[in-house]
Amino acid sequence: MLALTDAAADAITALTTQEGQQDNGGLRFSVQEDEQSGAALALTLAEQPESGDEVVKAEDGARVFLEAQAAELLSDKVLDVQPDDEGQLNFAIRDQD
Repeated sequence: MLALTDAAADAITALTTQEGQQDNGGLRFSVQEDEQSGAALALTLAEQPESGDEVVKAEDGARVFLEAQAAELLSDKVLDVQPDDEGQLNFAIRDQD
């Protein structure tokens, strides 16, 4: 199952609070099919999980919703937050230790 770092959970909580969705909202991963590049993960802010989504909940209440294909792809991964070259925080997926 996808794991969340504390930094990722904090970022998700900040995003959902900013959007007024802190009670039921979360990040949602889904797989988008593209003819040119094949399958790609899409990340959106969602008010609630969709039917069939797997829900991952952090201790602080932050939630991630995983569409079935995304849940399979991310089952052995960790969602983290890392700064880019300009200091902006971005979600990053890495292998579990």
